[in-house]
Amino acid sequence: MTTNAARTVFLLAHTGRPAAIRSAELVVQGLLRNGLGVRVLATEAADLPLPASVETVTDATPEVLNGCELLIVLGGDGTLLRGAELSRASGVPMLGVNLGRVGFLAEAERDDLDKVVDRVVTRAYTVEERMTIDVLVHSNGEVVHTDWALNEAAVQKVSPERMLEVVLEIDGRPVTGFGCDGIVCATPTGSTAYAFSAGGPVVWPEVEALLMVPISAHALFAKPLVTSPTSVLAVEVQPHTPHGVLWCDGRRTVELPSGARVEVRRGAVPVRLARLHQASFTDRLVAKFALPVSGWRGAPH
Repeated sequence: MTTNAARTVFLLAHTGRPAAIRSAELVVQGLLRNGLGVRVLATEAADLPLPASVETVTDATPEVLNGCELLIVLGGDGTLLRGAELSRASGVPMLGVNLGRVGFLAEAERDDLDKVVDRVVTRAYTVEERMTIDVLVHSNGEVVHTDWALNEAAVQKVSPERMLEVVLEIDGRPVTGFGCDGIVCATPTGSTAYAFSAGGPVVWPEVEALLMVPISAHALFAKPLVTSPTSVLAVEVQPHTPHGVLWCDGRRTVELPSGARVEVRRGAVPVRLARLHQASFTDRLVAKFALPVSGWRGAPH
């Protein structure tokens, strides 16, 4: 049933979790109570006790967000990245509510649902753009695959018993080569995801940069690299090495033939994130990782 409400919000949830089902119920009830229309995927609606006034759509394509002012995503990092795919393709801002473990992409936690509804109803949120990366895979001089990522593009080995032999390149010039388990090319947003686990630096989101982080490299010089946002990063898989695999945001994958070349550059299309808080990224970092800050006295007055 299609609502006649002038404002419509799309809701995406990980309905495999009981917490997400209850959270979705509360958000939908709050939005409807304030006169907003709600749209959900039919596959998720089947798992949710929703009133008949909620609109359902069948295909999870960017077009399902037509006419929506906001995409609210309830879930962990995987669900938030699924929402980011729809957000980027449609241009509709995404507001994430973390129901998982860390959730750096989320703007709110499970206990903030009332606040989320209130801020959406009153339009008390801002929208910021997050850098993405565009990815090209070359083989035998031809582009054989194109992709993108919000967090990272990871070139990884397939065979557990053999390393992937690669040469790294920045802006058309070789940097170094070694055997490794893989290479992560990340955005500042992705610096707290896979790149962080691989030993890369934490980069504040407002910093415009690209990261290249080796995974378990067998080399003396295999440090994380931080480059200009206009740089072009390249990972060349050596012809004599076993084939590798490319993962984008841990969601989309393609096999890489031996000798493949993966190029990463700043993405042409950003992801738009709705923000409820003006708190600094420093505070978010401390909260997400439960960092010890006892004894801090602050700047001298």
